[in-house]
Amino acid sequence: MEKKTVSYFNARKIAIIGMLSSISMVLGVTPLGFIPIPPANATIMHVPVVIGAILEGPAVGAMIGLIFGIFSIIRAITTPNILSFAFINPLVSVIPRILIGIFSYYAYKSIKIKNESLRIGFAAIIGSFTNTIGVLGMIYLIYLGKYASAVKLSTAAARKGIVSIALINGLPEAVICAAITIFVVLAIERTRVKR
Repeated sequence: MEKKTVSYFNARKIAIIGMLSSISMVLGVTPLGFIPIPPANATIMHVPVVIGAILEGPAVGAMIGLIFGIFSIIRAITTPNILSFAFINPLVSVIPRILIGIFSYYAYKSIKIKNESLRIGFAAIIGSFTNTIGVLGMIYLIYLGKYASAVKLSTAAARKGIVSIALINGLPEAVICAAITIFVVLAIERTRVKR
C-alpha cells in the first residue's frame, strides 16, 4: 500500500513566497520601501506579507514574514545603524513579521461582510499594526534603556518617543498598506476569475 505524502506548499505557493519575499527585499534595499516621516522612516516592506497571506493563507504569509524578518537581521548586520542592536534579535525582527501573515489572514477571514475591498483593507490594517506594534513593542520591552542611550534621551523621553513613532508612522503605514493591498489583491482576484 502506497503512502500519500501531503505537501502543504505546492509549486504555486512556493513561487508566490519567492516572488513576494523578493519584492519585500527590493523594498528593503532601495528607497522604495521607506517613506520619510520624521523622526523615522515609515515602511511598506510588510505589504507583500499581507498580500501573500490574504491570497494564499496564513502559512504562506508566515513564510514571507519569516524571510522578511531574516532579511531584517542581515540588513542590521551588513548596513548597521543606531537601532541595529535591536534588529539583530529575532524577537524584534522575525517574530512580529511572521505574525503579520497570520494575523492578516485571520482578520480577513473573520470579517463577514460582502464588500471585498473593506475585508482586504481591514486585514491590511491589522497586518500593518501587527508589524508596528510587534517591532516597536519588542524594542520597548527588551531594549528601552539601550534605545534611550542610542538616541541620547532619558528613559522617559525614549518611552514617549517609541509611542510617538508608533502613532506618527503606524497610522500612515496602515493606510498606505491598505490602499496598496486592496488594489493588488483585487487585481489578482479579477485575473483568477477570468481564467
